[in-house]
Amino acid sequence: MKKLLLVLAIGSFAACNSSSSTESKVDSTVKAATDSVTAVVDSAKATIDSAATAAKDSLKAKVDSVKK
Repeated sequence: MKKLLLVLAIGSFAACNSSSSTESKVDSTVKAATDSVTAVVDSAKATIDSAATAAKDSLKAKVDSVKK
């Protein structure tokens, strides 16, 4: 019976120690994914802004040429 209690105690200590390390791994994985998505969104926003500016400039040039 003492051996069984010893094995259960060691098993419970091992289970408690492993759960704390997985939480930090999950947190770091979530942070990395969030940073990656943020970078993609920022890149897309910059591309859209530059395309809109180019379209606006092109339209402005066409209007100016029609006025002349």
